[in-house]
Amino acid sequence: MPKLVPISHRELVRKLRHAGFEMIRTGRHPVYYSAEKDLTIPIPSHPGDVPKGTLRTIIRELGLTVDEFNAL
Repeated sequence: MPKLVPISHRELVRKLRHAGFEMIRTGRHPVYYSAEKDLTIPIPSHPGDVPKGTLRTIIRELGLTVDEFNAL
């Protein structure tokens, strides 16, 4: 099983934008949307890294494997 390491909020946003998502709402938990996948995902923007469990849930919602996500 591929290793999943916590990443910063900024890095997660970069990967989402690379995957075709754009921000549709700002705030403590900005929301990103992909028209191609018709998928809306809230992203935590707390200080520090995004926890592994939260990151794994986001990856699962994206329909990606950890390897595919790491390659973004």
